[in-house]
Amino acid sequence: MDVIVDSKKIQKITLELRKKNKTIGFIPTMGALHKGHLKLVKESKKKNDITIVSIFVNPAQFSPAEDLTKYPRPFKYDKRLLEEEKVDYLFYPNAKIMYPDGFQTNVTTTKLSNIIEGQSRPGHFNGVATVVLKLFNLVQPTNTYFGQKDFQQCTVIKQMICDLNLQVKINVVSTVRDKNGLALSS
Repeated sequence: MDVIVDSKKIQKITLELRKKNKTIGFIPTMGALHKGHLKLVKESKKKNDITIVSIFVNPAQFSPAEDLTKYPRPFKYDKRLLEEEKVDYLFYPNAKIMYPDGFQTNVTTTKLSNIIEGQSRPGHFNGVATVVLKLFNLVQPTNTYFGQKDFQQCTVIKQMICDLNLQVKINVVSTVRDKNGLALSS
C-alpha cells in the first residue's frame, strides 16, 4: 500500500488510473478505523480495480464547542489494518494540504443539513460536504462507500452528488454493530 500525503500526487495517480479505465473505489474516513470501515473496504475491493482510503480529521466539521484535538488519531494502527486489507493507496493529507492559506470556498448544503443532527451541530454538514467534494475532485472515484450508520451524512452526500452532477456512485453499506447492538463508531 502506498501512502500519499500530497494532493497533486494523488490526483496524478488517479488520473493515470482513470486513463487506463481502472475503476476506483474510495472510502473517505477520519481514521480511528473499526470493523465498519473495514466492511466498506471489503465492498470496494469486490467491485473495483483499485481501492483508496483517505484519513483526514476534518477541522471544518467540528464546531467551536467540539474538541478537534481530542479526536483519536491512531495512524499506525489504521495503516496496519488497511495494509492487511490490501488497500492500494492511503491518502493522508494534513490540514494545510486540504485547506491551504487563503482557502475561502465552501459547499453550503441547505435543508438536509439543518435537521436532525444538524440542528445541534450547525455547519457540520457544510464542513463534511466541502471536504468530501474536495476529496472526490482529487481522487476521481468511480464508486464511494459510506456506512448506513451515518444516515444523514449519506443523504447529504447523495444530494450533493445529484445537485453538482458528480460522476461518482455512492454505495451505502449496512451498519456493523457491536455484540450489544450498538453501531460501531470512532
